[in-house]
Amino acid sequence: MKYALITVLLAVSAGAAKAQSPVIIQQDPEIAQMVQEVSADSLQAYVQAMVSYDTRSTLSTQKEVKRGIGAARNWVLSKFNQFATQSGGRLTAYIDTITYMPDGKRVDAPINLGNVMGVLKGTDPNDKRIFLISGHLDSRRTDVMDRTGTAPGANDDASGCAAVIECARVMSRHAFPATVIFVTVSGEEQGLLGAHFLADKARKQHWDIEAMLNNDIVGSNNSNETNIINNTQIRVFSEGLPYKTDSATAAAIRQMGLENDGKARQLARYVKETGERYVANLEVVLIYRNDRFLRGGDHSPFVENGYAAVRFTEMNENFYHQHQDLRTENGIEYGDLVKFMDFEYLRKNAAMNLSNLANLAKAPSMPEEVLVDVAGLGNATTLHWKAPLNGKVKGYYVMMRESSSAVWQKKFFTADTNIKLPYSKDNYFFAVQSVGEAGNESLPVVPKVAGRRSVPVKPAK
Repeated sequence: MKYALITVLLAVSAGAAKAQSPVIIQQDPEIAQMVQEVSADSLQAYVQAMVSYDTRSTLSTQKEVKRGIGAARNWVLSKFNQFATQSGGRLTAYIDTITYMPDGKRVDAPINLGNVMGVLKGTDPNDKRIFLISGHLDSRRTDVMDRTGTAPGANDDASGCAAVIECARVMSRHAFPATVIFVTVSGEEQGLLGAHFLADKARKQHWDIEAMLNNDIVGSNNSNETNIINNTQIRVFSEGLPYKTDSATAAAIRQMGLENDGKARQLARYVKETGERYVANLEVVLIYRNDRFLRGGDHSPFVENGYAAVRFTEMNENFYHQHQDLRTENGIEYGDLVKFMDFEYLRKNAAMNLSNLANLAKAPSMPEEVLVDVAGLGNATTLHWKAPLNGKVKGYYVMMRESSSAVWQKKFFTADTNIKLPYSKDNYFFAVQSVGEAGNESLPVVPKVAGRRSVPVKPAK
């Protein structure tokens, strides 16, 4: 059994925390078993199937049965429906479509835009939380408007879709209190069209999406500048600040020093801790920007709609095999082909996604009304909160890190809904997680200031 390398200190309920022997957070046996079921062979078969449709351009044919984006969508739907037979009725699948009109940019004729959705319904009727994993089904050539030429799209992004499909295969055999949605979106290469459609719909219909994991280019292990193989690291990109921030919120963030504690950044920390707990020989590398430099991905519309969303991408992209027509020039073979992928690496990345989805969906919801007391001066920190709306808890982790630390460094467990720690809020950041009976943790909640609706700071003129 492998354990997470994180220190957990026990704390008495309302008194000052008393550090005892470090407790190692153990793996949930059910999640550990699911991780072991993720198959490199299955992932390779999915990628080869998607590549076999010759092109998956969003602008390509939807009338042929063995070629184009329409045939590829139907194939993904058939896989979800196959997995539904083993789900006890919990998994349902459909293609969510909209007619997208010419936009003067990357769509020059009306298209039937469709996202393939697999919904694994939660078992708790009172738990409205949704956890979503995505990859984009469409592929492209050098000319993004070329709808007929061969565009294999093996790594970009059949790899991400394969991770989504494999998570659906394994997780559909298990029950979770919260709902998990597996989706392969269309239109990413034409301007994140499918993701915008889904994120806008989720916001309008008030979906309670607590986390969105976007997988885009996650199956290769080297760059075009070097032959060095890197199959032990995966990048997670996360936004630090709310996409839309009014002056009062901005002032509160500035005064409390929370520029690094937005929803997506907290999700990224969670992903790193949980993924490394369950997947051997994989480091989740935190990248402090929403996406690669001046680029974008399908998580961005979710960030813009106020959801916690992050992007996974391999450590070093190979641009000979991305957005390229198939050809050989000066001894260099261009094109996004299956032979350039590393399916053991993709297995680890898919397993990292699965461990996070399962841990979140099994955990109670986040604690409510997490507050930090500021009455009077002192070097101790007192926090209090209310129980989560959903799920049974055995207690809570109060998390702590130095202001310069990228990750949470210590956790204190308490069965109460308050704690006093002998650490100054001047020097440390704190957050609180709900912990379920099987040890699964919710996302962390950063405390607000007790007794204040907002921090009374006027924006600088």
